[in-house]
Amino acid sequence: MFWPWSGPVVLLIWIYLCCGLEGRTQGRSGSGEWTPWGAWSGCSSTCGQGASVRSRRCLRIPQELVCGGDSHQYRLCRLSECPSGAMPFRELQCALYNNRPVLGSQATYQWVPFYGAPNLCDLNCLAEGHTFYYTFGRVLDGTPCGPDSEGLCINGRCLTAGCDGVLGSGAHEDHCGQCGGRNGSCLFVRRVFSEASPPLGQSHGYWNVTLIPTGARHVRVTDRSRNYLALMGSDGRYVFNGDWAIDWPGAFEVAGTQVHYSRTRDHVESLWAVGPTGEDLYLQVLFQEPNPGIEFEFWLPRDAYYALQSHRSPLRQPQTREVEVGPQEAASAWTKPALSFPGPSLPREQPSDTESCQPCPGAKGRTQRLLHYCRSDFVFRARVLARLRVGEETRYDIQVQHSYKNWTPLERREFLWAPGTCPCPLLAPRAEYLVAAQRHINYEGTLDRLLLPHAGYARPWTPREDARIQEVARRCPQAAPLG
Repeated sequence: MFWPWSGPVVLLIWIYLCCGLEGRTQGRSGSGEWTPWGAWSGCSSTCGQGASVRSRRCLRIPQELVCGGDSHQYRLCRLSECPSGAMPFRELQCALYNNRPVLGSQATYQWVPFYGAPNLCDLNCLAEGHTFYYTFGRVLDGTPCGPDSEGLCINGRCLTAGCDGVLGSGAHEDHCGQCGGRNGSCLFVRRVFSEASPPLGQSHGYWNVTLIPTGARHVRVTDRSRNYLALMGSDGRYVFNGDWAIDWPGAFEVAGTQVHYSRTRDHVESLWAVGPTGEDLYLQVLFQEPNPGIEFEFWLPRDAYYALQSHRSPLRQPQTREVEVGPQEAASAWTKPALSFPGPSLPREQPSDTESCQPCPGAKGRTQRLLHYCRSDFVFRARVLARLRVGEETRYDIQVQHSYKNWTPLERREFLWAPGTCPCPLLAPRAEYLVAAQRHINYEGTLDRLLLPHAGYARPWTPREDARIQEVARRCPQAAPLG
């Protein structure tokens, strides 16, 4: 069937569609695409710090908008320190105009940098011996903004480098230490240690507050009492306020970071560290009065959170001792009052001197191994970190590597006690042993310790010893938990 008016209708539809498509093409709002970034250029300086640049091009058709973003990117580059006597970059640029006529006259001057002008990224130079300066345009890219500035001048603007090294990027590290991150790779720990008084009826002494695990960042601790905070390193030695001696406030280098410790007249103590900590630290409190609450917080890598959760070990509590405060500390007007406790003196920690100790007979043989394993509460492999003499006893600071048998859970760090100043067996620091130990709780219930008895079992660890103890575990008459 033929419609006489179908031709004009088809023509009108064709014109409408064409005009519509043309209008859409002309009004297209898309933008072009950037090419990949080119290689970084060499540094703008031959020593000290400068800038390098890389560029990219925008590919677009005439109907497209220009690409969003910058076509050039600058990053900070650091080279070896400039030799003494080298002319600074800005001073060199001013010196290029020495003895050249300026200001429309034939007068010449010697020029030095001038930093009092509004824009530090202009080449503002002061005429030596005169009271005026002249602006010779912009400084070259990579020129420091000022004598003590971290920023560099780029295209007439003073830019500082982000954590990615790119000038003006604004990128910064999150609390986890990730550049440009959003705190997703770590956890925030904020707690209050609220033990109201020394536990187990103790009148005074050191008590563990928390483990600060390896990798902790932005550590902050606050105490508002007459008690004293103390910090111990992973080697068992105190960083400050340990061994019954109170230190002056200040900065302490430990665990690869700087710990700042302060104490005010109104009995407020605090410590803080940026981190990250390169080893475990142990926060303790030295009791003098009931505890109103010790606040602490830090950011932890996720894989370090388990170490914090499992830290509170009753076996690691040090023995309480009498506090001795030096006369200078007691006389200080802005420190907490000196500690004074009645009663007899308690043993103090001293470095262990074992040069006069006699050799110990070793516990050898399958029968001895079986006997010690079955009668012990704990059998474990441990690395000795430190050895100290406490009164007539020896205390080892150990790191538990593996537990074969445990009456209660063992933490990664424990104290192992041995009777006598020349205990048998004698363990050497930095060595690893396979140890059979007992849990010792005294009659009063004030001591709960991990004890290596006299003539107990402690053998240097080897793969062969490991296989032997595994065999003994299967032969023990009583069921012995493994793992």
